[in-house]
Amino acid sequence: MERRLGADEVLKTIKVKGIRFVDLQFTDIRGRLQHATVSSRLINADSLESGVPKLDGSSISGFTLIQESDLVLKPDPSSFAVLPWFEDSCRFLCDVYWGKGRGRFEKDPRGVAQRAEEYANELGYETFWGPEVEFFVFDDVSWDVSQPYRGMWYEVTSKEEAWGSNGYPIRFKEGYYPAPPQDTLMEFRSEASRILEDDFGIPCVAHHHEVATSGQCEIDMEFDHLTRMADSVVTYKYVIKNLARQKGLIATFMPKPVYMDNASGMHVNVSLWKDGENAFYDENDEYAEISETARYFIGGLIEHSSSLMAISAPTTNSYKRLVPGYEAPIYVTWGVSNRSAEIRVPAYHKGRNFSASKRIEFRPPDPSANPYLCFSAILMAGLDGIRKKIDPGDPFDGNVYSLTEEEKRERGIRELPGSLKEAVESLLSDNEYLKPVFSRELIDTIAELELEEYCKVESMPHPYEFYLYFDL
Repeated sequence: MERRLGADEVLKTIKVKGIRFVDLQFTDIRGRLQHATVSSRLINADSLESGVPKLDGSSISGFTLIQESDLVLKPDPSSFAVLPWFEDSCRFLCDVYWGKGRGRFEKDPRGVAQRAEEYANELGYETFWGPEVEFFVFDDVSWDVSQPYRGMWYEVTSKEEAWGSNGYPIRFKEGYYPAPPQDTLMEFRSEASRILEDDFGIPCVAHHHEVATSGQCEIDMEFDHLTRMADSVVTYKYVIKNLARQKGLIATFMPKPVYMDNASGMHVNVSLWKDGENAFYDENDEYAEISETARYFIGGLIEHSSSLMAISAPTTNSYKRLVPGYEAPIYVTWGVSNRSAEIRVPAYHKGRNFSASKRIEFRPPDPSANPYLCFSAILMAGLDGIRKKIDPGDPFDGNVYSLTEEEKRERGIRELPGSLKEAVESLLSDNEYLKPVFSRELIDTIAELELEEYCKVESMPHPYEFYLYFDL
């Protein structure tokens, strides 16, 4: 099918292919994909224009109160896809609107992304995004939290596991680029890439095993505009989970499911373009061939790093990833080719022939983030840096992890928040840069949901605490 179909082509395809069921999909604030399935008889030119009245907003966490719960799902024809694993079924990603003609629902994450993109366009910028979304594929996962007063447990198993493999084990931190048969998931990733391209119109440019043992993977999608790339990340997660289930496996985008090994990140590559030229490129810059605009964008990210974490690393598990020794960024600094820094300027090639690829890579986000909100927040922080001409400070090209505390203080290198609670507190005190596209109510809802989860996790005794403290 074509990359993007219009409404008329979509309606024709539904009829020609005999589609009977239409899945209307959207994400909640946390980024979980939600859906309702309706008869294809309900999908016509009018419903594509005005939406389908099929959503109780009070039943979606963080959406609406019970007394104002009628919401409308408006299918986006450009997101249409025939589902490869459900017979006679297709899907649309939807925009969420208030009922009774009250306009766009302000807390719809996809709406936030669209407003952020429009905001950048009004400033004369076109934005391109290329997230590197990592995930794990396990043979099996089980856990029991049903008896918190007596005890809880979890267990993961994988053919590749370092602690008891039944094939060729992948040792801790040695999972980057091993060939089959050690890499047991090459065909899985290839099939996922084919489905993304052929069934959902999302071009994939590469895939590989990632650093961790036990099935850590990455599939790289071709860069795209903000909202469409966020759509692609939502679809990517949907495809990976459903394909794994078909094959008797189980996939997760939880950041840190395996102890003592690398966690899953979502490094976000971004560039701004103006008048058909990459606004981040400057051939006269001797350090990194980046423009003043790019430096100010970096300055905005550094200025708002702590509050960004509440949106780009939004779970308690995220902060088990952000610890020293596992290639995850915990220090607020930037540099060329430096994977120990929070912000990396990739430098694979040099010269004007490669100006289109000049970008920055923001490394703290992980795949538990809602991509619509994550990309929007990153953009707003960077644009705030451009507007205020925020100096990012001197880059650092060494290994930040090797610096002493005194050396970090001398260079003004601070740490990112060490917990979700710290990140939320930062968001509540630093959010003005978000307000052109994030409503006050949405910011408060994000904080409320995350603090609730933080308190639940923190109040539970941990098994390792028994090991550490039982004999005190």
